[in-house]
Amino acid sequence: MPAFGFDHSYARDLPGASVDQAPAPARAPRLLFLNEPLAAELGLDPAALRGESGAAIFSGNALPEDARPIAQAYAGHQFGGFSPQLGDGRALLLGELVDRSGRRRDLAFKGSGRTPFSRGGDGRAAVGPMLREVLVGEAMHALGIPTTRALAVAATGDWVFRESRLPGAVLTRVAASHLRVGSFQYFAARGDRAALQRLLDYAIARHDPALRDAPVPALALLQAVLARQAALVAQWLNVGFIHGVMNTDNMTISGETIDYGPCAFLEAYDPATVFSSIDHGGRYAYGRQPAMALWNLARLAEALLPLLVPPGRDEDEATVQAAIDQVHEVLDRFGPLHAAALLRGQRAKFGLAAAGPADTAADAALAERWLALLQAQRVDFTLAWRRLADAAEGDEAPLRALFGAAPGAPEAWLADWRLALARDDAAGAPAGAARAAAMRAASPFVIPRNHRVEEALAAASDGGELGPFERLLAALQRPYDETPEQAPYGEPAAPQVTACYQTFCGT
Repeated sequence: MPAFGFDHSYARDLPGASVDQAPAPARAPRLLFLNEPLAAELGLDPAALRGESGAAIFSGNALPEDARPIAQAYAGHQFGGFSPQLGDGRALLLGELVDRSGRRRDLAFKGSGRTPFSRGGDGRAAVGPMLREVLVGEAMHALGIPTTRALAVAATGDWVFRESRLPGAVLTRVAASHLRVGSFQYFAARGDRAALQRLLDYAIARHDPALRDAPVPALALLQAVLARQAALVAQWLNVGFIHGVMNTDNMTISGETIDYGPCAFLEAYDPATVFSSIDHGGRYAYGRQPAMALWNLARLAEALLPLLVPPGRDEDEATVQAAIDQVHEVLDRFGPLHAAALLRGQRAKFGLAAAGPADTAADAALAERWLALLQAQRVDFTLAWRRLADAAEGDEAPLRALFGAAPGAPEAWLADWRLALARDDAAGAPAGAARAAAMRAASPFVIPRNHRVEEALAAASDGGELGPFERLLAALQRPYDETPEQAPYGEPAAPQVTACYQTFCGT
């Protein structure tokens, strides 16, 4: 196949961080999905990637001539337990492209067969989970949330065996990079300071080149990653997203959301919500995600600690303690950064455009009471914010209808919200229709409703019917449009459906 223009800086600059591995052949590849706008963004020709040629490329049967597939090595804490070697057990990095905006981006397969890191797994993936990656990743992109994205999904014509026999598929994923917290843990666990230093230098060059001359580069990178993750998790919370498997190997250095396995979106608001079938203790429940992000960042700090202590001084207790104190100072910034990012998003959703620092405590209390009200009345999280925009325009009936038998429940809160809006009006903020429009631009009408996702994936997996998937994808790519055409995708599932809903990792 013609060259894509790949570079291979990861393999070239980080010896010992990967192994060469060819993808497994696919028996009868067929292209199920091609993200043509993303292909063009990457500088590729979408027309050359359609049909049989695209199926051959994206199944792994006919790689571009300049591809160099490798399986990356990394470690990770999975549900709190540390594994010193995980690695790409069913993924391969084909190479890196510099896109039309000058950004370096990885192209990687997922589901392309066994690697030396497969640990007894088959390295395969099924159609349903790979199309889920498309739906949720493209939804997150449309919502403005940093995310890896799907370039293509190719059916393999082979079966994979999980709880049942499922049609196989390969996803091609695009990422700012696949560097993870677990990438640093891998070399830290081996005591390989030289490799850890190379990885630090590579990460800074790729994601934070301005930090190259920082007084303490390792500390500066930790601060940069922490700031990105604090903002990212705030964005998750403000759309009701539950990652489901926030292990350290699923936290990126770039600040992109990665791995859409057992993920889902809230319907009735409850911070204890867990949908993942493997999260038995609720470790990664919706409301615990900020705490788990900080926990993961503490593991990154531990991995970077050897680079904060000069060689030969690791036995000097005072030197080590000074490095630990520096790390704690950085980690202590997560809470305020996350809270500020969360409140910025909530203020936009409340229509408080002119709010300032002096209003922080009052607005945070307003948000806390709003969420408590939604939880007490089991109100749909997404629609509650959306109907609040109607109330800003003078029509409170749609909002009160969400409270069912208790339409008066939000009355006291609404009175306080109106006072906050009046304060905003006095500061010169837009009001009425302009305010409502701004609120709708901050609160989606369409999210990947769990029952709609499952309908689309079942149709594609069980009958090979892609129509429901394509229609849902089109709706998710316009999340803020509330039209008759979008209406079926904005409605929540029946409570009894949501109550028993579970997601699975697809491995």
